[in-house]
Amino acid sequence: MSVHIGANPGDIAEVVLMPGDPLRAQFIAENYLSNPVQYNQVRGMYGFTGTYKGTPVSVQGSGMGIPSIGIYAHELINDFGVKRLMRIGSCGSLQEHVKIRDIVFGMAASHDSGINDRRFPDMTYAPTADFTLLETAVNSARGRGYQFHVGNILSTDTFYNDDPDLSKQWAAFGVLAVEMEGAALYTLASKFGVQALTMLTVSDHLVTGEQTTSEEREKTFTQMMEVALETAVSE
Repeated sequence: MSVHIGANPGDIAEVVLMPGDPLRAQFIAENYLSNPVQYNQVRGMYGFTGTYKGTPVSVQGSGMGIPSIGIYAHELINDFGVKRLMRIGSCGSLQEHVKIRDIVFGMAASHDSGINDRRFPDMTYAPTADFTLLETAVNSARGRGYQFHVGNILSTDTFYNDDPDLSKQWAAFGVLAVEMEGAALYTLASKFGVQALTMLTVSDHLVTGEQTTSEEREKTFTQMMEVALETAVSE
């Protein structure tokens, strides 16, 4: 048992899907995993382990923001021996051609956080995905005919930004979408020598103003869930 995860040794699989919303974790466990067992409900951050196509898979809510996912990823890796972590979250599109419900794979994660300033003073670290996971997930999405995009994402510390035009600067440099966790996940995975990937479904569009409901974000982003599960059980 760790500080924030009330599990025992062996309760958590070596591969973990990490939605920000704990209710999305519950939805995945109940609809996709065989014989799911809940191992965590500390702070309402649900975690479950079951099997998918015969392979043990866990799904653990991470909460919102870099500090929150940083806590859960650190404990999953160091206290429970997790080797493969995949964030499955929502994002806001910064590009007109990246549509609502499209999947976005974060090849790299730019950020406006101070997460790495102390680690790399007077330098800039570029958090990046694990290529094997990225390639596997892309092939899975392509094989299913899903609409997807691969590229740079932005992990921000500020959901309600005082400068409404700041997103246009990121968009001008090709950033596909904005979210709040990927850079921390990639940094910790690299530090501890494990695999990580961020895959996102577009829930809001910063260009067109379109958006989905909270219930839709919890229950209907099934294409991303299926790609993540197939990637989880790949060799």
